[in-house]
Amino acid sequence: MTTTPPDTDPDTAALESDLREGFFSDPPTVPPRWFYDEKGSLLFDQITRVAEYYPTRAEAEILRARAVDIVGASSTVVELGAGTCEKTRVLLDVLAAGRAAGTQGTPEAPGAEAPGETGQGEAGPGEARFVPVDISTEMLFESARALAQEYPGVRIDPVIGDLTALDGPLPGEPGGRLVLFLGGTVGNFSESQRAGFFSMLRGIMDPGDRLVLGFDLVKSPERLVAAYDDAAGVTTEFDLNMLDVIARTVECAGLDRRDFRHEAVWNAGESRVEMWLRAVRDVRIDFPTLGRVRTLAAGEGIRTEIARKFEPHALVDELAGHGFGGQAVWTDAAGDFGLALVVVD
Repeated sequence: MTTTPPDTDPDTAALESDLREGFFSDPPTVPPRWFYDEKGSLLFDQITRVAEYYPTRAEAEILRARAVDIVGASSTVVELGAGTCEKTRVLLDVLAAGRAAGTQGTPEAPGAEAPGETGQGEAGPGEARFVPVDISTEMLFESARALAQEYPGVRIDPVIGDLTALDGPLPGEPGGRLVLFLGGTVGNFSESQRAGFFSMLRGIMDPGDRLVLGFDLVKSPERLVAAYDDAAGVTTEFDLNMLDVIARTVECAGLDRRDFRHEAVWNAGESRVEMWLRAVRDVRIDFPTLGRVRTLAAGEGIRTEIARKFEPHALVDELAGHGFGGQAVWTDAAGDFGLALVVVD
């Protein structure tokens, strides 16, 4: 049960909760969802275009090659963490073409759903439907408006929500849904968080629904670190922007981006890249509404992201323990990135 006062901003309450849970731990951590205000979402879109960041290009290659297999007979596509929906368009092309001969309802103008809820408007049987889910309101509705223009035969139902805490049921016909979780975002979860995420998905999906999961593959540490520390400094700005989000959202004193530098490191024992904001001098950050103070000595850091890298079939094996049957695992030609297609048993 929430104890947040009615006049408390939901973002403030959520961030304060995340800070209580992680920022005063050792090491201090902040969930990566706080990267994605409007500026952060745009910065990440820039990251996907820098030379060092291969995952987006590799995943797009697989999507182009396997779009028909991925969409199959699905009538509803739900994308978790949709962002700009750029890569998804190749799948929407297939979805729209496959439903073009059927009866299509009039697409609704995008409208805000409540946080954590999915659009539940009436849809015709077999109607092509795309449900982008994202925490960034501005990016979500900008993308939805563009898609509504590009795909007049596809119903676009944007949903504002935390993709790790969705309530069911999902929109669309049970057994006819395709859920996308692209970009390797699954690597941002710890082992326990990943297990909880898979359990949540199984709870809101029905037998016959399918899940497509993007994941980054283990490779040389040099390439992995470079992907999270590009020469142009876009990832540095992306990381530091999280401090701006915190300072803007929660009452605090002593939090200044100039006191930190971005760092990416390879943790071989955990098979993951870690992003850190390292203090360049001694720092004291006061959070009056939390009644807490955090001090960092020069060289100490805040861990802002983990990015786990996987062997090709590892996630399919994990998903089997949550009620998903493996159907296919595809990689790009260079073997840099993978997509797994599984179905709810």
